[in-house]
Amino acid sequence: MTDTRPEAQDVVLRLNNITKRFGALTANDAISMQLHRGEVIALLGENGAGKTTLMNILFGQYTADEGTVELFGAPLPPGNPRAALAAGLGMVHQHFTLADNLTVLENIQLGTVPLWYAGLGRARARAKLARLADDFGLVVDPDAIVATLTVGQRQRVEILKALYRDARILILDEPTAVLTPQESDALFETLRRAVASGLSVVFISHKLHEVMAISSRVLVLRHGRLVGEVATRDTDRHALAALMVGAEITPPKLTPLTPGPALLRLRDVSTRDQGTAPGLKSVTLALRAGQISGLAGVSGNGQSALSDLISGLITPQSGGLELPETPPRWTPRAAVAAGIARIPEDRHKTGTIADFSLTENAILETYAAPPYSKNGLMNWRAAEAHTRHLIDTYDVRCPGPSGPIRQLSGGNMQKLILGRALELSPKIILANQPVRGLDIGAITYVHGRLLAARKAGAAVLLISEDLDEIIGLSDVIHVISEGRLSPEFERGQLTAAELGLWMAGQGFTHAA
Repeated sequence: MTDTRPEAQDVVLRLNNITKRFGALTANDAISMQLHRGEVIALLGENGAGKTTLMNILFGQYTADEGTVELFGAPLPPGNPRAALAAGLGMVHQHFTLADNLTVLENIQLGTVPLWYAGLGRARARAKLARLADDFGLVVDPDAIVATLTVGQRQRVEILKALYRDARILILDEPTAVLTPQESDALFETLRRAVASGLSVVFISHKLHEVMAISSRVLVLRHGRLVGEVATRDTDRHALAALMVGAEITPPKLTPLTPGPALLRLRDVSTRDQGTAPGLKSVTLALRAGQISGLAGVSGNGQSALSDLISGLITPQSGGLELPETPPRWTPRAAVAAGIARIPEDRHKTGTIADFSLTENAILETYAAPPYSKNGLMNWRAAEAHTRHLIDTYDVRCPGPSGPIRQLSGGNMQKLILGRALELSPKIILANQPVRGLDIGAITYVHGRLLAARKAGAAVLLISEDLDEIIGLSDVIHVISEGRLSPEFERGQLTAAELGLWMAGQGFTHAA
């Protein structure tokens, strides 16, 4: 890593007293910061602390109410993403900004060449994309339609899209959320090489071990204000977590429990492939009362098929799904009636309806039942009271229950979804990436709620690409690769490195 002392480097980015308000909410309150050439700074904060708002102002997607932005010593016109791109700023958003109906290559080229350009320069663009993908270890099919890609593959396209534009400053908003530990390590190594050659990076992440590994300085926001700045070498994860939330954090502990009977079984289940993502291949799995079953794997290896199957969205092509009282037809309605609560992987596409209010989203899966509906009439007073309870209990930071959910930050949207699922006292909890995009305080709270549900007798399937989460929270662990499910491993039986080998498919080869 290059020398990151301010006196040793040129300032490439300066934010001066940035303030942004949304009605009565002050998202950014007189924030000033600077970034130097060849430096990585980490931006930390709770959900709703103002990190993404600040970066959207920098990128020109929002206009600050007060304050100015300077790039490479020159003022940046407010509210002008094209000017930011032209000045050498690249941003990888936490939520994807891709056109689903276009190919990977077309998405990456969007806005870089005029439509009348001969052949749109595809041959040159393809060669450059291949080189970047190889250098950064972010391989994806350039001719694949984005709608057919998994969440993990879409994240790779977002990173490549920014790198393709020769960015000199790169904003990374939760860039490793769907990468394996090995892929994250490879990305960090590439970033280190790029930083050594002059790239400057603003790194936003809730994974404190990543912050410690890649950054040279850490800036912490709380309630829209800059409350701390520290050199990474002078701090640790515990201190950063406390600075983020303003209090000490004690992670919940997994205490031994004797599991109960299987509440759901899959016996040699296979499902059809879903676009480029594989279906399940002869999967056998038991979800037991009072047990958390962790499912580790690289994104796009059959997790979506398993989640859709348990949710009732698809049915087995072969094999069987068994419950204590197996319904004649397996549908989403049957899954809800069976006591299955769903925390979906994609909170935007399958977890919420963007233009619906928080109240409407809070009862999406229970609106037809009392107390929200009776004789075909909606009881909106009861629905709103329930939503206020979720807002208070799960610390959902929002203007209120009547506003559209699309106005919430990703983390606060996730909190509402979690509350919607966990408040049902479910028998089975399908927790697919339940803490993606949440801050350390919220993660601790969610993990505590999952452990409480386990203690109350629920069977929990925890699907996560974060091995630390899987290892720390699971009683038993499976690994999925290309639709195949590993044997069941007891807690502590395999190390993270050994699980990583199974995630890469090597364990299946040796087992065969």
